[in-house]
Amino acid sequence: MSRLIVVGDPDFNLGFRLVGIRDIIDVENEEELPQIVESLLGKKGIVVIKYDFYKKLPLHVKMRVEESLEPTFVKVGGEAGVEELREKIRKAIGVDLWK
Repeated sequence: MSRLIVVGDPDFNLGFRLVGIRDIIDVENEEELPQIVESLLGKKGIVVIKYDFYKKLPLHVKMRVEESLEPTFVKVGGEAGVEELREKIRKAIGVDLWK
């Protein structure tokens, strides 16, 4: 099974904690966000990132996120949609969880 990591502020992460996700990174200082995201590149699994945080990443980090196969990054909240989440999870684990 793939590892799931969540990156967001404490309010965003609360729901993930309530369903039992343990690998959660609370971002208190947004200036640290690029370093946090870059530290996750190359790890296996799925990284769920708050969409507002993704938008604030420098362009070179966004490009690395978009090109990343491991891990698969899923942007959640804001303008990010359920269909993107569905497709990214299907691509990462090979199973459509909505069927």
